[in-house]
Amino acid sequence: MNKVLQLLLVTCITFTASISAKETTSEERAPIDIRRTTFIVNDADKSLSLYRDALGLKVIYDQVISTPMENGEIKKRRLVFLKANNAFVGVLGILEYIHPLKPQRQEKFNEPVPGDPITVINVDDLDKVWPAVVASPGITVIDKPELVEYPRGNGEKIRVKQTMIQDADGYWLEVNQLFDKPASSDDKK
Repeated sequence: MNKVLQLLLVTCITFTASISAKETTSEERAPIDIRRTTFIVNDADKSLSLYRDALGLKVIYDQVISTPMENGEIKKRRLVFLKANNAFVGVLGILEYIHPLKPQRQEKFNEPVPGDPITVINVDDLDKVWPAVVASPGITVIDKPELVEYPRGNGEKIRVKQTMIQDADGYWLEVNQLFDKPASSDDKK
């Protein structure tokens, strides 16, 4: 793995790992939630084979939305919401434009560049889900699972088995398994 990508992954994992699934106390609560990230895709069913079937996210909404356009045609898009452990924050949206179709992104890169988000997904057992992930249609494996140790603020280590893939539409995904408690502000030197 090249050094720039490794530094980027360390930053993403360290930041992501510092956020736990526990509820925030009212004193700690910020006046904002990042509720959902929506991926625009070419084929919702192909995307669902990765996110729902391989990774195990649960579908909580799946509808075709039709609205009239100025030219008299009907705009149609399919919107799917998938959840992990919370049905309000951390939801993944899958949006397929059925009519009219959207133009395709032309540039292709073999590593993330500015403007590319990386979605980090933690799973309980990476070895168990990995075969289904790589068998999902259109997946590109960038980095196979490898164990990486990240420094904790107090000098200890955080062990993470990590991967990097691109889904069928080119979205960058880190699919990881944490072996130690996540980083936190309590990890002081």
